[in-house]
Amino acid sequence: MGDRQFNIICGHYGCGKSNYSINLALEMAQNGRRVMLVDLDLVNPYFLSSGYKEMLEENGIKVIAPLFANTNVETPALPADLNLMFETDMDVVMDLGGDDAGAVVLGRYSPQLSEINYEMTYLVNKYRNLTATVEDTVEILKEIEAASRCKATKVINNSHLKFETTYQTVEESIEYAKEVSDKLGLPFIGSTVPKFLLEDEETRNKIESSPETFFPIDIFVRAPWE
Repeated sequence: MGDRQFNIICGHYGCGKSNYSINLALEMAQNGRRVMLVDLDLVNPYFLSSGYKEMLEENGIKVIAPLFANTNVETPALPADLNLMFETDMDVVMDLGGDDAGAVVLGRYSPQLSEINYEMTYLVNKYRNLTATVEDTVEILKEIEAASRCKATKVINNSHLKFETTYQTVEESIEYAKEVSDKLGLPFIGSTVPKFLLEDEETRNKIESSPETFFPIDIFVRAPWE
């Protein structure tokens, strides 16, 4: 099975962390990994990845979620079994809350994390408020790192406009994401692209012939009004 994987997914509010975390957990499970998804998004309970707990568990993924997640209780609490992520031999995908406010939760576990060979992926979305400029996006990660006491290890471009996303939407955000990674001194891994774009043959050909790296993802997370 190889070494245990511990993946922390961070980024600005609404950049798509929960949706990416679900996709990553499902892909790992489909590849035969034993996966635990840890939902640490206490900031925005409307977009908690744990809202998809039943679907995830049907795919063999253990979900640890905030108490009262996806209920009408306004302030979810940390789950009692959160320490399981350090005691298990399962792979971990952690959906971290938005910005430094959500990252504070992780900071209390810095002693345990310092002993783990974790990967911390910074998702960037050019089309979100406060992250339209490279400088702002760089600053947000510095705030997340300070609050979480963890260091990001790579950057993935998750720039999208929900279901209005086109290939051009993604293509026009790649240089921005690469500049962010350059300024942070972190490797740029590639860009996500919604799978529905691959249904169009012309778009699919552009993606397949591009020198860029793309990660096709399903859109699971939607706002309550969508």
